[in-house]
Amino acid sequence: MARPRSIDPNQLLDAAERVVARHGVPGLTLEAVAAEAGISKASVLYDHGSKTALVQAVLVRALQRDRAQNQAAVDAVPAHDSPVIKGRLAAAAQPLPDAFRPVALSLVAAMAGDSSLRGPFQQHQREVIEAVETTSQQPRGAMLAYLALEGLKLLEALDYHRWPVQQREQLLRDIAWLVEQVPPD
Repeated sequence: MARPRSIDPNQLLDAAERVVARHGVPGLTLEAVAAEAGISKASVLYDHGSKTALVQAVLVRALQRDRAQNQAAVDAVPAHDSPVIKGRLAAAAQPLPDAFRPVALSLVAAMAGDSSLRGPFQQHQREVIEAVETTSQQPRGAMLAYLALEGLKLLEALDYHRWPVQQREQLLRDIAWLVEQVPPD
């Protein structure tokens, strides 16, 4: 039976994530993604053109998902109440799904080795940092909270440490306390 010629773009990226979860980015080949998706290699090439473009697409989709999750939480916080940092803290209550951890770790490693892959994430960080600073009642305290939150998330994403649920919840409350603090000069 011949393979279908095309596939929904999200299904193709789902297939690429499954390959990355099993074999890392070095094992992400156009052939492996085609086989995982049940389509021809030519279809993968048509949609993405190269392995680098496919990795970039997986990264951009992960960033879009993160943005959407965080924006939904930000939108739930009153505008006068440091919404960006408090929303991001609320979104962080749900840790990275276990099934996505190996994908995230491999994608971080790929970005470390290829500066062209970091661009969208660098731009996103600039935007978030500016939003934290401009929407917070105490920008310095909020920035400390943001740095602490991102440190916690990075330790988890890199699989350096996993906190027990209750300890993680307490850490998030402690980080939230920083939001309204005024650090000394």
